[in-house]
Amino acid sequence: MLGEANHKIFSDLIKGSSKEELIWMNEYITKLLPAQNTPSIAVANSAVNKITIVYGTETGNSKRLATDFASKAKQKSIHAKVIGMDQYRLSDLTKEEYLLALISTHGEGEPPIAAKKFYDHIHQNGFKLNSLKYSVLALGDTSYPLYCKTGEEMDEQFEKLGGVRIAPMQKCDVEYEEDANAWFNEVMEKLSSPKIGISQNDVQVNIVPVITKKSGKQTYSGDVLTKINLNDRGSSKETWHIEIAAEGVEYLCGDSIGIVPENPSKIVGEILNIVGIDPSKIVNFKNEAFTFYDLLKHKINIIYLTERLVKQYAEITQYEIPIVRMNLLDLLKIYPVKDAEQFEEIVLKMNAISPRLYTIASSPTAHEGEVHIVVVKDTFELNGETEFGLCSNYLSKILEEGKQKFFVQPNKRFRLPAPDKNIIMVGPGTGIAAFRSFLAERDATGATGKNWLFFGGQKFATDFLYQTEIQNWYETGVLTKVNLAFSRDQKEKLYVQHKILKNSAELYDWLLNGAYFFVCGTKDPMSVDVENTLLKIIEQQGNKTSEEAKKFLEQMEEEGRYEKDVY
Repeated sequence: MLGEANHKIFSDLIKGSSKEELIWMNEYITKLLPAQNTPSIAVANSAVNKITIVYGTETGNSKRLATDFASKAKQKSIHAKVIGMDQYRLSDLTKEEYLLALISTHGEGEPPIAAKKFYDHIHQNGFKLNSLKYSVLALGDTSYPLYCKTGEEMDEQFEKLGGVRIAPMQKCDVEYEEDANAWFNEVMEKLSSPKIGISQNDVQVNIVPVITKKSGKQTYSGDVLTKINLNDRGSSKETWHIEIAAEGVEYLCGDSIGIVPENPSKIVGEILNIVGIDPSKIVNFKNEAFTFYDLLKHKINIIYLTERLVKQYAEITQYEIPIVRMNLLDLLKIYPVKDAEQFEEIVLKMNAISPRLYTIASSPTAHEGEVHIVVVKDTFELNGETEFGLCSNYLSKILEEGKQKFFVQPNKRFRLPAPDKNIIMVGPGTGIAAFRSFLAERDATGATGKNWLFFGGQKFATDFLYQTEIQNWYETGVLTKVNLAFSRDQKEKLYVQHKILKNSAELYDWLLNGAYFFVCGTKDPMSVDVENTLLKIIEQQGNKTSEEAKKFLEQMEEEGRYEKDVY
């Protein structure tokens, strides 16, 4: 115990000392005393002991990073609460002091579905976040025109609401690990500083400096070798198998290719006629020169415009337009522009055409020098009219012996395991693409692991994609088990999740023995239904609680044994 006078002197000394001086004093006292009796002055590793990490994700990357960062924060004596934006209690936001937001950009510059409630909340409510210190990690893909748009908007909005940046926003491309870790290390460094946060008055960061790297994606051009409709006569679908020459192109099973579609020539011609603009007139769009025809044909999206762009059109033309998704041609017919000059103003504010990603359906070993994709022609109703997806419609009309440009999009999270490992594959419809690649590769390389496929479609007679190949793989032993679900062949609809449930005991046994479980195809409802069924099987067959079943599946995910490629 210190006497009262010495205690006051000691307290005053501690209060007036910097972190470095405290560390020096701690070391000095340590040297004065024997090791076994050495008291230590606790100097915190960080000026902060509690943070919240929120994530908004489509593919799970943001969630994986958030969990990883929370573990690293714990090592620095910082408790991190990790929560998805869909689960976050919005009323807590005004109480937050230190917040890290990890957010991906989905579709045409939109937030992920799971993050929309959080995103709308910070943009539509008139509250203030004057106590908030924050930083944003934005995940995206530089192949898309509105790269990391959601992250940019979230970062700006937090500042508008009164928040102060801990560290500048970091944009991350598809290969995100290095940049993401550098950002988190900077955040941790700032949190350990006595002065935390970048004030809006700090001149060097009034404008947030964000250095974005070039995507480095190489564009290839290959001859279209084959185009076959995989559906038989009488099917309600068109599913095209397309083979493209790809000499010298490197890819792995599980990767995708990106294709930028062209707008239909007929629609481009109608737009030019309505506006009365010279198709050969040169215009600059995002620092590139185009003729008006080439701009409308090859560069900007004129089909199924987002609500944001429709609203923008209304503001420029001064019409009262319902804020719904519309085609540019329909807008021009119903709400004509004043003149060509006004049309040019509208066009220069539009989005470039986004590439569409298609999971590769070929094996680099079995289909050397080629890349195959499976494309279903997307049909939907828009304002009472039947419309088609831009890229799927474009590819359905592509000519054999023509040229097609594409780039390879790696998918490190969706990879074949070691050749001796067992795999379970769930891929209804075009989800079969990844597993045609997997099976062809395992067949060509003589892999010894067992393979179990769940495939589904509407009707056996018309919608059994790659039927002959699947039957051959089963007959030759490449496929150990095949379960088929055709939803329209009986009175009650039958889907892949029903076949999975029917095989509960054997499937759980495969999982216990280290099998990898892959899902490829539509996200909602297919992948959601499959995951719920899988949780049910783990709970019932493993005699677990629902919470234990979730932890079992999360452990599989951490081990890379449960992976999804969904869209």
